[in-house]
Amino acid sequence: MATVVLVGTLDTKGAEYAWLRDRVRELGCEVVLVDAGTGPSEVDADVSAEEVARAGGTSLAALRDAGDRGAAVTAMGEGAAAVLAGLERVDAVLAVGGSGGSSIAARAVRDLPIGLPKLIVSTMASGDVTPYVGAKDVTMMYSVVDIAGVNRVSRLILGNAAAAAAGMAKAHLPPLAEERPLVGASMFGVTTPAVDAARERLDELGYEVLVFHATGAGGRALEGLAESGLLAGVLDLTTTELADDLVGGVLSAGPDRLTAAGRHGIAQVVAPGALDMVNFGPRETVPERFAGRNLYVHNPTVTLMRTTPDEMAELGRRVAAKLAAATGPTTLFIPLGGVSALDAPGMPFHDPKADEACFAALEGAAPTERHDLNINDPAFGRAMADRLHRMITEGAR
Repeated sequence: MATVVLVGTLDTKGAEYAWLRDRVRELGCEVVLVDAGTGPSEVDADVSAEEVARAGGTSLAALRDAGDRGAAVTAMGEGAAAVLAGLERVDAVLAVGGSGGSSIAARAVRDLPIGLPKLIVSTMASGDVTPYVGAKDVTMMYSVVDIAGVNRVSRLILGNAAAAAAGMAKAHLPPLAEERPLVGASMFGVTTPAVDAARERLDELGYEVLVFHATGAGGRALEGLAESGLLAGVLDLTTTELADDLVGGVLSAGPDRLTAAGRHGIAQVVAPGALDMVNFGPRETVPERFAGRNLYVHNPTVTLMRTTPDEMAELGRRVAAKLAAATGPTTLFIPLGGVSALDAPGMPFHDPKADEACFAALEGAAPTERHDLNINDPAFGRAMADRLHRMITEGAR
């Protein structure tokens, strides 16, 4: 029988969780109720708050004595995550709450595999849910009314949530062993031909390729999938999000971009794809301090800015440091004919001096292949694909 795990603060939401438990059982699922609250509760949990606190490296007494709500939320979130990781069976996770309960639930499900259903009913779900969803497949449902008793409105919302969790739990299927190995690839509009060529070649070699649009969220999703252990390799052809992180563009994936595969020993081939550009919104939104820079209006909602030689050198140093720290097979590919479609000869971002500043800073970070091609030459993408295949099958560094 499918198992739904309910994670919540039973000291403040006990009645709601008792109602959810009964409803999920009526829908034909087993229920494991985990108490992540720090106060007394009249609802019996399968995993007590004290057990959760201990799993988070503390105790209920210590949390209560400290009287620090923020620290308590953090500790119980960590503890709930540890409890979920140790359960024998989890087919779906359901949580309800306000900002604190949602934060605990978000931490609890963060390390669960992609594809395992995760649903949070929250008073915060009508705004920016980035802090709760991150780069994982967390489903957020707006509670409409506060989570304060089961009434004629909350009954509808919570009933839908229970039905959704139970349905997903029953339908959840583990990956099939015979499925093709997965490769994650990063792509931008200005590197699409290269990734298409690599993807076609990897498909011929027996891989399933998951392509991530390098828009910040896409890069974080790629990192998250690498963390999950589902990937056999990473074809990180488009590392452009690092330029936004350095210069202040709108599509940064954060400073940890290009680290997960290396940290987990996953085979990776990497190129400085689209490091020649920083992304902004419409032309009028570009910060005034960049008024004199080389700007290109990609479309009415996207304006690109060419990175300078100094910025390219710093990007090269940052990429080099990440590749040097990798614990698995890693190869760097350098496209001497330009790092994007806009960096080809005759195009508005063509700047060999800036590119060379990046390439020089990358020197020695990892085994390197230099190709006298633009990154979008099909031969470049195919070469990256062939190299990744050899690294995956032979374990060569």
